[in-house]
Amino acid sequence: MNVDQTPYRTIWTADDGWRVRIIDQTRLPHEFVVLDLENVEQMAEAIQVMRVRGAPLIGASTAYGVALAMNVSPSDENLAAAIETLGRTRPTAVNLHWALGDMKDCLAPLAPDQRVEAAYRRAAEICDEDTEINRRIGEYALPLIEAAARDKKPGESVNVLTHCNAGWLATVDWGTATSPIYQAHDAGISVHVWVDETRPRNQGASLTAWELGHHGVPHTVIADNAGGHLMQKGEIDLCITGTDRTTATGDVANKIGTYLKALAAHDNGVPFYVALPSPTIDWTLRDGIAEIPIEERAESEVTEMTGRTADGAVETIRIVADGSPAANPAFDVTPARLVTGLVTERGIAEASREGLLELFPERR
Repeated sequence: MNVDQTPYRTIWTADDGWRVRIIDQTRLPHEFVVLDLENVEQMAEAIQVMRVRGAPLIGASTAYGVALAMNVSPSDENLAAAIETLGRTRPTAVNLHWALGDMKDCLAPLAPDQRVEAAYRRAAEICDEDTEINRRIGEYALPLIEAAARDKKPGESVNVLTHCNAGWLATVDWGTATSPIYQAHDAGISVHVWVDETRPRNQGASLTAWELGHHGVPHTVIADNAGGHLMQKGEIDLCITGTDRTTATGDVANKIGTYLKALAAHDNGVPFYVALPSPTIDWTLRDGIAEIPIEERAESEVTEMTGRTADGAVETIRIVADGSPAANPAFDVTPARLVTGLVTERGIAEASREGLLELFPERR
């Protein structure tokens, strides 16, 4: 997607062919910084502190982390150590462990002298596959926006609400929830996005709004608690979110607060869709509330906030009274009963085991 008319992916190799370049998302929206990563420890740190984040991008970054490790030493011991190091970084996004399993299956049978080239090649393939998956998700969800546009009066926009960042910054390109939005905008459909700020890390306000603005998509940032009010007023036509892990029965784990948006949408008759790349389906789980591990992050993400001051400096300040502790669950689970449909690269599925199996019969 575009940053000031320049196309970018979120992860790529440097001109030397071995270093891995990422956009440091902890610096957005105030600074656009590209980092060069040279070893698996740097990649693990980037995933842990969320310089790269979003389930699909975590998977791609994990693959390149293994490649960086192989570039240092392609031994069996180093492959196992890299998989262990990366596997400890984030617990909720299933793409991380999917990518580690994929890279292990690719590299373990090879002789060490074949692993470096194979690792970089497979990581690049995972990135290309993710881009195509997200493009196809957009193609299948685009008719939802087109149908809403047909019901509008001349000059009115389709209003889409999204939560957190399921944009191209959370993937290699296109995004999941944003893919149909970008495709609608590029096709000339008048679309406007209500962007939840998404406390505590403000990934809607900081990331989604930033990328929509740079691509030219009309949008408005709202406080997280404003979504239900806008639905009551008829100012939201549909909701589209992403997901970090979805069970085989259609329960969806996404950024904290997604469940509340789904409840409000259900109460107001607003369609609630989840953009679902197939690598984020955990076919081993059936009960999302009981079985999906929910990451607990540092309380400082709740008690502190970073922003730009009037004199242009970027500073972090404390917003909570001294002595007050904070809890910071990073995700919640939206039960399948609240999900209108799961938009995959193979089509739109009912949020149920049978609905998913109709699109992925090989999983029966």
